[in-house]
Amino acid sequence: MKKIAVLTSGGDAPGMNAAIRAAVRYGINEGMEVFGIERGYAGLIENVFLPMNMRTVSDIVQRGGTLLRTARSAEFLTDEGQELAVKFLHKRGIDGVIVIGGDGSFRGAEALSKRGIPTVGIPGTIDNDLAYTDFTLGFDTACNTVLDAINKLRDTMSSHDRICIIEVMGRGCGDIALHAGLGGGAEIVLVPEVPMTYLEILDRLNEDRSKGKFSSIIVVAEGVCKAEELQRKIKDSLGAAVRATVLGHLQRGGSPSARDRYLGTCWGVQAVKLLKEGKGNRVVGIKDNRFIDMEIDKAMKMKKEFDYELYDLANVVSNSAISYIH
Repeated sequence: MKKIAVLTSGGDAPGMNAAIRAAVRYGINEGMEVFGIERGYAGLIENVFLPMNMRTVSDIVQRGGTLLRTARSAEFLTDEGQELAVKFLHKRGIDGVIVIGGDGSFRGAEALSKRGIPTVGIPGTIDNDLAYTDFTLGFDTACNTVLDAINKLRDTMSSHDRICIIEVMGRGCGDIALHAGLGGGAEIVLVPEVPMTYLEILDRLNEDRSKGKFSSIIVVAEGVCKAEELQRKIKDSLGAAVRATVLGHLQRGGSPSARDRYLGTCWGVQAVKLLKEGKGNRVVGIKDNRFIDMEIDKAMKMKKEFDYELYDLANVVSNSAISYIH
């Protein structure tokens, strides 16, 4: 490996810059030329390559977002787009590519590998929805962002005896809602993996009110329902003061946590090492606190398992008698 390139694709995630920085500096230390591809696969098929050096990645480890910027590319999904990407990589003399992103980005990495470009994927997505790894880059920071919001909202909800519904990201995966809700002491956590009827939600709230507790925090993943819809239903049924807060893209930004900086740095180095060993079509991850790598196709075929035991624990510590252990 003489020349490698790195790109970020899909949604941005805190810790991406730490991974870029580590890949660039470790690659240079190993005698490689390192290029950054701006705007992900869109930039790749537009031939937008940026020579990287030690100074290029200075002062970015603490920054959210991605220095290389990111975008989605419909053109890259086509055979013509992929052939054009490979053409530009060959023209630049690129021997291997590091892709930082989620499942869609990994499919793109797999496509490049099948066309003869060794590629390694780093899991960068706040949703934590990749089954092969315990954690993804940006997940910890996103949870802490939600946790900070819960702390602040609880202060004002308690002062006014109000119910607050906090909508967080997670269309198909409820990990952000679960982990942040557990850490923030939410009375109710709603996730796509565990159906809960509206009557069950009312029963929980009425039980709290019968005990003299009139303020509650409900954390709902966006894949369950909209916070405003649930707000209207609860207000109409209980006649209570209910507020809805949608955190939205606030969860994606901000300075990465210590854990995301650690993971980004270690994965950036690990990706370069794999390319140096001539290994492509791989993704890196962490399992049982050990760094791993495996074939992209194998990783993508794994089914994400929801932690029902942790969900049950969240219910128990919120003083609920409902059990969801499977």
